[in-house]
Amino acid sequence: MQQQRTQQVGNWPRLRVADWVETRDTLHMWTQIVGKIRLAHAPMVNHWWQVALYVTPTGLTTSAIPYRTGVFDIEFDFVDHRLGIRVSDGSRRDLALEPKPVAQFYAETMGALGELGVQTRIHPQPNEVAPAIPFADDYEHASYDPHAVRLFWGQLLQSNRVFGEFRTHFVGKNSPVHLFWGSMDLTCTRFSGRPAPPHPPGGIPNVPDWVTREAYCAELFSCGFWPGGGEEGGFYAYGYPEPVGCADHPVRPAAASYQQGSAEFTLPYEAVADTADPDRVLSEFLHNTYEAIAELGGWDRAALEAGPHRWEHR
Repeated sequence: MQQQRTQQVGNWPRLRVADWVETRDTLHMWTQIVGKIRLAHAPMVNHWWQVALYVTPTGLTTSAIPYRTGVFDIEFDFVDHRLGIRVSDGSRRDLALEPKPVAQFYAETMGALGELGVQTRIHPQPNEVAPAIPFADDYEHASYDPHAVRLFWGQLLQSNRVFGEFRTHFVGKNSPVHLFWGSMDLTCTRFSGRPAPPHPPGGIPNVPDWVTREAYCAELFSCGFWPGGGEEGGFYAYGYPEPVGCADHPVRPAAASYQQGSAEFTLPYEAVADTADPDRVLSEFLHNTYEAIAELGGWDRAALEAGPHRWEHR
């Protein structure tokens, strides 16, 4: 039954959130553990960019993490369903991605790091969720559907590709396309170059206010994809601080809308994947919502934007 509801159609996978929510929530906790390991060792970068994960040809990676005089990395392989840990001295460990409690995944991952000589301590409970069950005590989240996970990775792969092209139109300060494990969303952020007012306290469960203030210390436009917000996940875009007039600003494509409660423009994943040209539809949403934020917010667009093909005739 599930195989009929969640399947690959063309290049944009179809995966109903309701069909994999238990696996999604387990995987979310696993990515938090791996992301916190990167946080424990990587030097600080503005807006916490040093903690994120990146899409690879087979899954998600931390990229190289410094450790003493070498480096290590951790990668989720969603094709062969392994967690790989590699160290620059040539040693490595592989763990199976299969149904298992978060507590077991946590113990296995930290144990493998110890065997590789990578001594690590992390804050041992999740952020941005409630309740925040300590990893060592979490036997509630224990699902892993490899078929669904591979489809989710396919959603990330396609989104990452279109976000990457969108990124090329901006020459101002511009984040990488990366996955933040706190909310498990793939995102890309543009900055106007101006400071932002302090982010209001509270609002995000189990996240200290000083963490949020660093993330939102500069005026920005952010867009992304997450496995929620629609039957098959959703795209979003917003500005911080939100310019006056967003709620009344028309947005394209027709399936997009403004959500008053979250102060975001949203577009269901299925509204993109159902079309003959998903790339064009998603790109239209990204460009249109950015233009809304930049125009309403008075950004210096002439200084911040440039055509992505500007070097082709040099």
